[in-house]
Amino acid sequence: MNSIVWLSDEAGVGFPPVANALTEPDGLLAAGGDLSPQRLITAYERGIFPWYAEGQPVLWWSPDPRAVLFPADLRISRSLRKRMRSAGVETRLDSAFSAVIAACSAPRCAGNGTWLTSEMIAAYARLHELGFAHSVECWREGQLVGGLYGVCLGRVFFGESMFSRETDASKIALVRLVDEAMARGIAVIDCQITSPHLQSLGSRSIPRREFTKLLLEHCHPHNRGSWA
Repeated sequence: MNSIVWLSDEAGVGFPPVANALTEPDGLLAAGGDLSPQRLITAYERGIFPWYAEGQPVLWWSPDPRAVLFPADLRISRSLRKRMRSAGVETRLDSAFSAVIAACSAPRCAGNGTWLTSEMIAAYARLHELGFAHSVECWREGQLVGGLYGVCLGRVFFGESMFSRETDASKIALVRLVDEAMARGIAVIDCQITSPHLQSLGSRSIPRREFTKLLLEHCHPHNRGSWA
C-alpha cells in the first residue's frame, strides 16, 4: 500500500515517481516543501501540480487518468461561435496576470472558500515574472470579464484555472489560448481533471503513463518570456 512522501524545504526539489500516487484520494503523491520556482517547474515537468487549502501543508497531485486538450481537437459549438461574433469581447495575452489570478481565486459561490491560497498566488506571480506563467484575458468595454492562466514549459501548456463574469467568457479565453498554442507549436494543453465543461470543448482523459510520455517528448526546452 502506497503512502505519500513528505518533502522539506531543505530536501531539494525531488519528487517520488508519479506511479506511487494514491488512488484514494486520486493522485495524491506528496506533501510539504515550498512553492519555489525551481520546485514548481520540476513538478510540472513530471506531471505534478500543487492543490491545497489555506492552512494545509502544500499537497502535490498527479491524478490518473489525466484530462488533456490537444489543440486540433478543440470543439466550438454554433452558439459559442455566435457569442464570439456578437459579444464585443477583445482577447489579450499577459496584460493583467495579477487581475486574472485574483479573479480565479474568488469563491465561486456564497460561503465557499478558494483553493488558491495567498502563497500560491505569490508563487504563480513569480513564475509570471520569470516568463513561465501566462494569462489569457477577455475584455469588454475596458472591463475584465473572463480569462485563464497557466504555466508553459516547452510545447506543453499546463492550465490552472479560469473564470467568467459574463456568459462564455472563459470559453472565449480558451479558444484564444488554443489559437496561441497552435501558433507557438504547443502540442498539448493539460486540463488536470476532467469535467463536462472541458469535455464539451474537446478535452479527453488519457492514462497517466501516456501523459508522462507526452511530457518527456514535449516539455523541453523551456521558452521563457511574455506572450504580450
